Amino acid sequence: MAKITLEDFKKEALSKPSVKKIYQEITPEYDLKLKLIKMRKKANLTQEELAEEMDTKRSNISRLESFTYKSSPNIATLIAYAKATGHKMKIDFL
Repeated sequence: MAKITLEDFKKEALSKPSVKKIYQEITPEYDLKLKLIKMRKKANLTQEELAEEMDTKRSNISRLESFTYKSSPNIATLIAYAKATGHKMKIDFL
């Protein structure tokens, strides 16, 4: 039995219009959460430390970074997250 690679699976799945539409809809949210996690790790902060810096609970940071939890953070939260990790937020549209 031939092994299928992740790239092959993704290519085949995205050839289906319904799958491609959903994938395109969730990509920005996934990218944001991945970026937030990378920022926190680059700042060498745990979720607990970041929560303390932002004057919130660790569970809030966990939800914010979760790929399975659907959350829509407000701009103030994203600005505070950026500041606490040594960044500035910039909004850009393509």
